[in-house]
Amino acid sequence: MSVRSRRPDARTIQNPRRPRIDAQPSTPAASEPLPFSSVADSREHALRVADVISDTPAANTLVLDIRPLSPVADYFVICSGENERQLRAIAREVTETLAEDGTRPERTEGSAPSGWILLDYGAVIVHIFDVDQRAFYRLEELWSEAQTLVAIQ
Repeated sequence: MSVRSRRPDARTIQNPRRPRIDAQPSTPAASEPLPFSSVADSREHALRVADVISDTPAANTLVLDIRPLSPVADYFVICSGENERQLRAIAREVTETLAEDGTRPERTEGSAPSGWILLDYGAVIVHIFDVDQRAFYRLEELWSEAQTLVAIQ
């Protein structure tokens, strides 16, 4: 008696998020965010995020240039709020204001109750922490070699 694997043949699986090698590159649809064409664009985007955050109840906002240290992103924007309501307000203001500019996050992770909201704009990653989570994860210390572009108290 032979046991047949329930797993389909690996060659038949196509990951919908990953284009086939022979696929032609597609242009983004009108509703999709446009990728940043240069480091200057991602820098301007990070500074724009910090500017938007400065109009919210966020505290201790930092913009870190992590380009020399990580291939994951060019910049981190880190800020904190005092409570869940503030975390939601900060995240909402950033996403809504940048959406008006035509930029939407590729991915959003976390939630206000968890104490950490991450907005992934590709080259720019925004970390919105509550005070306790920020002290626990200490991203500023982990990325201490990164140049600080902006620090807003």
